[in-house]
Amino acid sequence: MKIKSKLAVTTALTLGMLTTAAVAGDVTLRIQSQMAPESTQGKLLAVFVDDIETMSEGSIKIEFFYSAAVVKSAETFDAASTGILDCDMTNGSYQTGKNPAFQFVADTMGGYDTPMQYLAWVNFGGGREAINEIYKPYNMHYVGAQVGGQESLNSTKPLPNIESLKNFKFRSPPGLETEIFQSLGSKPVVMDFTEIFTALETGIVDGADASTLAQNKSLGVYDVAKHTTYPGFHSMSSDQLACRQDAWDSLTPAQQRIIETAHKKLMADYVMVTMIENGEAYAQMDDMGVTTYDWSAEDRAKFRDAAKSAWDAWAEKTPEAAMMVKSHKDFLKRIGLSK
Repeated sequence: MKIKSKLAVTTALTLGMLTTAAVAGDVTLRIQSQMAPESTQGKLLAVFVDDIETMSEGSIKIEFFYSAAVVKSAETFDAASTGILDCDMTNGSYQTGKNPAFQFVADTMGGYDTPMQYLAWVNFGGGREAINEIYKPYNMHYVGAQVGGQESLNSTKPLPNIESLKNFKFRSPPGLETEIFQSLGSKPVVMDFTEIFTALETGIVDGADASTLAQNKSLGVYDVAKHTTYPGFHSMSSDQLACRQDAWDSLTPAQQRIIETAHKKLMADYVMVTMIENGEAYAQMDDMGVTTYDWSAEDRAKFRDAAKSAWDAWAEKTPEAAMMVKSHKDFLKRIGLSK
């Protein structure tokens, strides 16, 4: 009886220790995105969350906030850094006010032709390491990027080539994009996204930088603007997964690997689904009376040269911006997009 009692006690203690260890390894991460849950991106993010929870067998739970439900989109990075949230899945360019280098985390404007080229820079071209040098002082760890594809520039007038950008008056976000287009003779107008339709309908602007072909169609842009570039050439803004460093460090190596793997799947899903949706939208352009323009390699190269000139000006602003510009330029040469 004594032997049985000792065995029972030992077994109970062992099971208790195992249970305690399992509980100690459990973690909940609070993550915010600016994407709406019903959007294409929002649906893919829901799969991402499910992938993590399934692969971790419940040891990682995600409390996910859509549509910037906790703080404004531009405040998500700081909210994660200070502990209100744990991870940021918005856009690095929101933090350009901290350091111009953040612009080159999210959108190089004219740098890459395809999302896979940009993702290759992140994953195999030193991009992740360069970004983490910038994020380190903010107690943040950059995991990776998710980007669908090039945005299409929209217009009420033809946009067949780079010459058509002269005197082109269009809605533009502030900063690097405005400077690049101004150097090519355009007249960018900085305005809120919500003002685009009224500005197009009333002729305040001739065009607008909004989103991808499929997104522009769903937003109703092509009800007014009957000219668009496709494939796009000017902008390919990338969102991110970045977590507070101590939150990331609290994960086991296996948990970190699960999140990294799930996020790389999300990267690929973004590219594939965007490609499909853009293709479906493209097939409807003729019926909608929309003319699409696929710029020549020569015109794309001219735009890239103009972009790189603007990069050089930004590189002079801070050492971190210079580091990021050099990283992109070196990789463009490496993959044959630049000489």
